[in-house]
Amino acid sequence: MKPNELIAKIENGELDKSFKKIYVSDSAVEEQKPRYIRTIKEFINLFGDDRDVFVLSAPGRTEVCGNHTDHNNGKVLAASINLDAIAIAAKRDDMKINEKSEGHGLNEVDISTLSPDEAEYGRSSSMIKGVAAGLKEKGYEIGGFDACTTSDVMGGSGLSSSAAFEVLIATVINHLYNDGKIDAVTVAKAAQFSENVYFGKPSGLLDQMASSVGTFVTIDFKDTANPVIKKVDFDFAKSGYSLCIVDTHGNHSDLTDDYAAVRGEMEAVAKAMGKNVLREVEYEEFFQSLDVLKEKVNDRALLRAFHFFGENERVDKAVSSLENNDFDSFKQAITESGYSSFLYNQNVYSPKNPTEQKLSLALCISEKLLNGKGAWRVHGGGFAGTIQAFVPNDMLDAYKETINRVFGDGSCHVLIIRPVGGARVID
Repeated sequence: MKPNELIAKIENGELDKSFKKIYVSDSAVEEQKPRYIRTIKEFINLFGDDRDVFVLSAPGRTEVCGNHTDHNNGKVLAASINLDAIAIAAKRDDMKINEKSEGHGLNEVDISTLSPDEAEYGRSSSMIKGVAAGLKEKGYEIGGFDACTTSDVMGGSGLSSSAAFEVLIATVINHLYNDGKIDAVTVAKAAQFSENVYFGKPSGLLDQMASSVGTFVTIDFKDTANPVIKKVDFDFAKSGYSLCIVDTHGNHSDLTDDYAAVRGEMEAVAKAMGKNVLREVEYEEFFQSLDVLKEKVNDRALLRAFHFFGENERVDKAVSSLENNDFDSFKQAITESGYSSFLYNQNVYSPKNPTEQKLSLALCISEKLLNGKGAWRVHGGGFAGTIQAFVPNDMLDAYKETINRVFGDGSCHVLIIRPVGGARVID
């Protein structure tokens, strides 16, 4: 479909059903239309109106349960969300990729050579090349394209804006050159490969997998080379709850040591027991060895190990609850996850700055408002940033009003669990 024809069909509502498969509600579809039209017009301005274009999308993700477990080969439950990165793309007849993100300059990437370059670390152009390299290495077709993209996945929010972009580029190549036949797991692995090898940032597979697969997905990292991935079918739209991500606007600077200490202390416990990561340790053996371990590692390391073992069980409980349509049990697992992160994993505020406790305050307010009705927990790495809350729809306005009054307008983001991952929006 030509770009101007696409604009006309969006404006007259012909494509509403296609949009609703991704954005769920009629109101969300109406909110999305201007964004798509704006991006198509940008494509026309840059690349013309004479080629058929593809319309593609890849979502951000939210960590639902499994806080600080993946780095010790644990279990995680995540979900794709309605915030996404979108692309309007058309094939080229060479091996050049021209990608223009809204608000940024043009990325010009030659994929005729695919060697990683450390000088390009940290650039979105390196992500693009890395995704192409990852897919080619798996035997898939790659080729050039022109694309205009935009993303409403908030950076620094724990919603994985970089993973959404990587999965989007893989989704473009999948549909332009492989008829959409590349499976979601392969797409995610190519995206992770790009981030690790070409972008220069170590990461697990969680973010990319949640974006690529869609809806709720649970991942068991016991075998990191071949993680066990399972899609969890649950219609969140019918639950009667809204998912809120609260940005507390905390200071993210100087937290690297705090993040590293969580992993390092968990691994110190594992090493004290002759293993590399906590997943290799049996809980009963750990518990019976506490007297010996106490002489080898610090007390906080032991508390964080307790969190790890309990959190894996809570992931199983949350998944089972969703599969059995038991949302009350799910909420209990989520709230227990939050308490464990606060009490035992201790990643809600930095010990270097104990008087700044914005996450603690947000969790306290959430408990006062939602106790017995909703669920709340720290979201992502912690120490600063965001919390997550599952709020009954009839309490949503009051919850938003309080959060925004305390932390500033726009601090409470109401999200939808998106039913599909990286996808072609319009066939």
